[in-house]
Formats: sequence, C-alpha cells, structure tokens
Amino acid sequence: MYTCICNAIKECDLRKAARQHCGDAQSVYAKLGKRPNCGTCLDDATTIIDEEREMAIEPAVAA
Repeated sequence: MYTCICNAIKECDLRKAARQHCGDAQSVYAKLGKRPNCGTCLDDATTIIDEEREMAIEPAVAA
C-alpha cells in the first residue's frame, strides 16, 4: 500500500527506513531521497514510523 502518493512511497519502504533512521516523518522521507509535497500523508506516516520503532524496542524489553 502507498503511504505517500505524491512520492510513491510504499508502507514497507517507510517501515524499513524508520528502522534505519531516527527522526520525524520528514527526516525519514529525506532518508528515502524524498520530501513531503502536499503533506496529507504526514500523520499516517508518523503513525507507521512510531509503530515500527515500538516493535523494534519491544523484543529488547521482553528479553
């Protein structure tokens, strides 16, 4: 599924970039070589990035 239509950023690509780069949604977009255009996607992108980072932390906490 596309998270950002303007930049053709797929959710899986956004999740991968979130694991490799810290910062907010705009920073993660920059990691992908993109920048927000209309900005409609930023709330959803932030949610996806936060979810991905929480999942990366949870196994370490459980161990």
